[in-house]
Amino acid sequence: MPSLDASFKELQLRLRDGSSLRNTGGDPVYYLVYPPSEMLRVKRRLKVWEKQLRIDGWEPRILSLAKVIGDYFETHPLRPFWLSGEAANPDLDAANETLRAALIDSGHVEEQILKSLAAIETKPGALLIVTDIEAIHPYLRIGAVEQRLQGKVPVPIIILYPGVRSGQTSLSFLGIYPDDGNYRSVHVGG
Repeated sequence: MPSLDASFKELQLRLRDGSSLRNTGGDPVYYLVYPPSEMLRVKRRLKVWEKQLRIDGWEPRILSLAKVIGDYFETHPLRPFWLSGEAANPDLDAANETLRAALIDSGHVEEQILKSLAAIETKPGALLIVTDIEAIHPYLRIGAVEQRLQGKVPVPIIILYPGVRSGQTSLSFLGIYPDDGNYRSVHVGG
């Protein structure tokens, strides 16, 4: 398995070459895949990688899914009801299912990614880096989010993906979900 920095260097090359190296066509979505045990190390490297992308002529914007999910649940009008229901009948599985349904039905994650893309799409060298995708567990999987964004990605997106890669297109989110081969994106590392 390549080192994180070697994987990032490969990602830089893929970004420079654009769609010429993408065998799947479609949107410019790139996954930087790394073992879940490296999540903290990736967070520490992010500022360095961001500077390296700027040197390459990119203007990266960071979108944290932890913040997106946290803000959504913190401000949801049903939050008091959810909290009182959980206090009266503590059932983690039921609570997670309720939160999952609310998040999926709202389309909030996709909406926030699209808002971030719209805010930068006219800027030269614009690029979106999606971080903290582990925050969507156990509610969503990023592959499903990517599918709903298909055809709506005007600038490159880098998704920092804690998981396990098997083959060219299969990924196991956090190394705990079954392999999913429905990704149309470019995978680097892992």
